[in-house]
Amino acid sequence: SAMRSRAEVDATLKTAKLNPAELLPAVHCLSFGPQAGGGECCLLQLEPGLCAELEAGRSLVIRGEKDEHAVLCSRDKTYDMKIADTSNMLLFVPGCKTPEELNADPASCNIIHSQIAGFSKNYWELRRCRPKLKKLRKLLMEDPYEGRDSQKDQTSTFSKYTTEDLLSLIQASEEEILHQLQVIDACKIEGYWRILDFEYEMKLLNHVTQLIDSESWPLTKVPLCACLEELESLEPREMIEHILLSYGRKYIDDGEVFFEMREDKICRAMAEMLLQNAVKFNLSEFEEVWQQSVPEGMKTRLDQLKGLALVDKSSRPETIFLLKVEDLPEDNQERFNTLFGIREKWTEVDITPYIQDLCAEKQTVGALLTKYARSSMLNGVKVYNSRRLIS
Repeated sequence: SAMRSRAEVDATLKTAKLNPAELLPAVHCLSFGPQAGGGECCLLQLEPGLCAELEAGRSLVIRGEKDEHAVLCSRDKTYDMKIADTSNMLLFVPGCKTPEELNADPASCNIIHSQIAGFSKNYWELRRCRPKLKKLRKLLMEDPYEGRDSQKDQTSTFSKYTTEDLLSLIQASEEEILHQLQVIDACKIEGYWRILDFEYEMKLLNHVTQLIDSESWPLTKVPLCACLEELESLEPREMIEHILLSYGRKYIDDGEVFFEMREDKICRAMAEMLLQNAVKFNLSEFEEVWQQSVPEGMKTRLDQLKGLALVDKSSRPETIFLLKVEDLPEDNQERFNTLFGIREKWTEVDITPYIQDLCAEKQTVGALLTKYARSSMLNGVKVYNSRRLIS
């Protein structure tokens, strides 16, 4: 198309009944460039923090397998990607000047001819979301590590995963994945991330607690070197150290490495061992056996079992059974459906450990319950039940 002259521009303004005095003197005349096809460009709306990541030369990664909804990850955060449609056409004009820039530059020419390089009717919107980490445990649980002498490990056909593999399979940022590997006590063996088989883990923990007992060490000061020397004839040194790191807090005193054993975590593991073989356990009997099973000097308390076991106060006598939060669905609605399938009415205290991990950044458990459950009073106690009929 021919370039417009100032006279043509003024005539157009007059036809449009616009007062030129109210407009900036500079006029953009737009024309479509030869490559201005739609669809080749994707627009991504970034919050300032993510812009800063890119400007600092770091990269953003889109993660997800074919059947998953894509997420975008920075180094330490995960975002849901959603397409937002706009009613106005968005035009890409390289070198386009904003009104502020035009005002600041008095020499800016009267008529600016710009070519449109592309256009779009939508853009990607990012919303901070919880990293999708359930799959991490699921992948590693396909082939738990049973120790170096296990026949199963030599013949296993399951995949093993390096950090790189997990980054390509898990929809979470690198920092979130590495943190979660610590949370689930994964262990790097020959370059691959593994989860210890529960029986094997308990066997290792038993070696350590029995040694502490026989040496009469205080539970707050277990020496690493002595543990490794005493137990290396039974298990590899790195496995002994891994168990101490999983069940203790490491510290250095006078140049020597010690561990303070974590009472709550050890009591919890012993409870899981006792409960895993029973459908339901008489509560008072369980409490007695449980206290006897933990190392001397440790005190068992039911609140150590949050998100691991549930007490049924309505049965006579009261019972306790295993219900692990990590076995529940990751999706909010499915999680609530499962919980209301297990128990029709929940108190907030009982349900909290099973939904706490679903809370978004600033969301409270109360807000989550308001959305997915309805409340009523039962014998003077507020309880929650499903908003929908559970078939």
